[in-house]
Amino acid sequence: MPTTIVNPTPTNNSNSNNGMGFFLGAIVLLVFGLLFYMYGLPLIRQGFSGFGTGDVQINLPEKVDVNVQQTK
Repeated sequence: MPTTIVNPTPTNNSNSNNGMGFFLGAIVLLVFGLLFYMYGLPLIRQGFSGFGTGDVQINLPEKVDVNVQQTK
């Protein structure tokens, strides 16, 4: 009796996964990275203080009197 080997025919998997999800994910990641670079890093550098108020100005006097007289 001869041995019969049955090889199934290859099927063509025609799913719609063509790598488009990876491409869109990379684009979204790039956009979030760009937004973080433009807005997040400057916000972190200034320490969240004075956000939206512009530059902080501190007025100091030209001369400070440091003579302290104590009474006993």
